[in-house]
Amino acid sequence: MKIEQVPKEISSFLMPKPSGKMYYKCLGCNERFGIDELLYTCPKCGSVLLLYSEGNELLESLDGSKWKKIFDYRKLLNYPAIKGIFLFYEFIAPVIPLSSIICLGEGQTPVVRANSKLRDMVGIDFYFKYEGLNPSASFKDRGMACALSYIKYLSEEKGLKDIIAICASTGDTSASAALYSSYLGDNIRSVVILPEGKVTVQQLSQPLGHGSIVIEVPGVFDDCMKVVEYLSERYNVALLNSKNSWRILGQESFSFEVAQSFDYDMKSKAVVVPIGNAGNITAIMSGFLKFYKAGIINELPKIIGVQSEHADPVFRYYEQEEGERRYVPVKVRPSVAQAAMIGDPVSMPRVIELVKEYDSITDKRRFYVVQVKEQEIMDCMITANRNGNIVCTQGGESLAGLIRAKEKGYISKSEVAILNSTAHMLKFISFQQMYFEDSFPPEFEVKPKDELKNQPLKISPEKGKDQYSEFIKDVAEKIVKILNLKER
Repeated sequence: MKIEQVPKEISSFLMPKPSGKMYYKCLGCNERFGIDELLYTCPKCGSVLLLYSEGNELLESLDGSKWKKIFDYRKLLNYPAIKGIFLFYEFIAPVIPLSSIICLGEGQTPVVRANSKLRDMVGIDFYFKYEGLNPSASFKDRGMACALSYIKYLSEEKGLKDIIAICASTGDTSASAALYSSYLGDNIRSVVILPEGKVTVQQLSQPLGHGSIVIEVPGVFDDCMKVVEYLSERYNVALLNSKNSWRILGQESFSFEVAQSFDYDMKSKAVVVPIGNAGNITAIMSGFLKFYKAGIINELPKIIGVQSEHADPVFRYYEQEEGERRYVPVKVRPSVAQAAMIGDPVSMPRVIELVKEYDSITDKRRFYVVQVKEQEIMDCMITANRNGNIVCTQGGESLAGLIRAKEKGYISKSEVAILNSTAHMLKFISFQQMYFEDSFPPEFEVKPKDELKNQPLKISPEKGKDQYSEFIKDVAEKIVKILNLKER
């Protein structure tokens, strides 16, 4: 659709221009800081930051019904800068000009209803949002599109050269950072620090393929994150982990898209999301809060965070009585949900802050955390994909979390759940292979169920290819026996 085909009362809003100003706010001392330089923690007290905007006339003047029309008509346009996450420009980063926005096709991932067999099995109506259909095959592209758009804008404004973008990763962040950095060309170099032996071959191939400098460090993600924090505090590098508040802004688009997918009706809805570094669940809560305050949605959906018992610091925190809670990092054990295998999430202070606001909006509790077993994660991943889905191990964690939440009464069968499948199943295909071959090391605590195992069936024909027609007949007849086929 072209703008001139849009109703006049809407068309003037479809191509947004920079407006208002943005600032960092410290969650520790509440101090504000400008955005003229990249900040990851408060320069005064060292706490994490969140980004806020103010002085945007549209945000302060338009009602929810108008915003719905703007977003719905904007979605029909073919202008790249506002086709992805910046479809919701005014609610993400309304100071970045459209000319600085990087769009590689991220966002607008489908929300797909589980088939009737799987819905009946779980006992509730639910959908998967396929984040694996983003360009680098994970949800991380949402935040990276925003963070790198801001870096591009900042470099253009200040004439910055030879930017070094660095991140710690279990795989998905590195793939996304490498992709978006390489798109910007020679002015930015991508460096990724990975835990040695803790990243799948498929995930490792992505940053290597995009030309990043890949450095493997002994240990786990938390160790890599500490190294990156050390470097970002002392040297001129652009940190691209979710400690970067611009990443959080981009990932809020997940919430905006979910709302739009359900015609902005979030009544009796629940969003289930794995918790890794806690950036994604932070962004999802923040996004729904923004839409609620703007009158775009009339009810906040429940948020159900999921953690494996092998990496569950957030679950342990919220299991404690309110008023007596004390956050304690945990030492992680091996997990199939590698992207969530984090014992000390950097966004934990953001979670605590936003949960207080989220649960205070109404007199009903809206935020929950559940714990699941590694066995349940793998069983759910295999089962979901057996029923026509493209679910990664973290998506399996979401499904296991939905089942646990229903068992605990956090969600009822009359509600509808939207599950975050954070990456493409092919990124974690090595875990599927270990499941089928029953080759998981003992520390994973995963044993395959016979009914879910699958392996190729090999045929050994008695006739050789030198008797080709007999060879074909022999192979075909053996397949007939395997499939128990009936003649016409």
